[in-house]
Amino acid sequence: MPSVAIIDSGVGALSIYQEINKLLPNQQCIVVADNQAFPYGNKSQADLKNRVVSLARRVVDRYSPGLLVIACNTASTIALPALRDILNLPIVGVVPAIKPAAKLSQHKIIGILATPATIRRDYTDDLIEEFASDCEVIRVGSSRLVEIAEDKIAGAKIDLKEIELEVKAMLDVECLDVIVLSCTHFPLLNNEISDIFEANNHPITLIDSGSGVARRIRDLVENMALPGTGDDYDAVQDEAGHASFAVFTQSPDKSADYLRTLQNMGLCRVEVLD
Repeated sequence: MPSVAIIDSGVGALSIYQEINKLLPNQQCIVVADNQAFPYGNKSQADLKNRVVSLARRVVDRYSPGLLVIACNTASTIALPALRDILNLPIVGVVPAIKPAAKLSQHKIIGILATPATIRRDYTDDLIEEFASDCEVIRVGSSRLVEIAEDKIAGAKIDLKEIELEVKAMLDVECLDVIVLSCTHFPLLNNEISDIFEANNHPITLIDSGSGVARRIRDLVENMALPGTGDDYDAVQDEAGHASFAVFTQSPDKSADYLRTLQNMGLCRVEVLD
């Protein structure tokens, strides 16, 4: 079975990994957290493209995955064409789940919760025009939620009031009934966001791209006859036989809570890509 490398800045790739793991529990995943370049959202298009292309090449050279996921909306639109030109393997990108959100909304009022960079991108405008032209679309950009998701994985206590401030513009729209989580960090805060809307008596459905990416990976894996990572495959397994692991681009916070969170997600170890 081919391994799947999932790249994002920080720990955003974890939300995609979780969806793949639900659908394909025996799939080897390499979760690449580019914490050295975190966050991606404040970089120019040229810098972000160069960073993602360079990192992807290093990951492919080091781990020889059979498939690659760019688990960042902005990086996907900027870097995928260049990556497909230079890498000879299937590459899956991520785009905001605007199409299914528009279909799901009963009131035809949806929210897009994303980083400020994704909110401003032309491709977001294009997706809305193509798939949600019959909807009122409330856009909210937040960089702070990315940081809060990082803090949660590191074991920090989460202040729901702080999250509520970030989503207040959506809470105030009475008939808004579907929110697209358009940053891969945000599904890591699914429970907290849901609790906030429930506490405000505002029924809401949260939707993201993770399950769609997982289904695409399943289809690709089922149609591939590639080896995993050869001799390295056994080397990365722990005593329970789990093969998925996390890779950081600089030494992460190695607190007990942080490592325990990763282990509870099924990632048997952590290493740094040199």
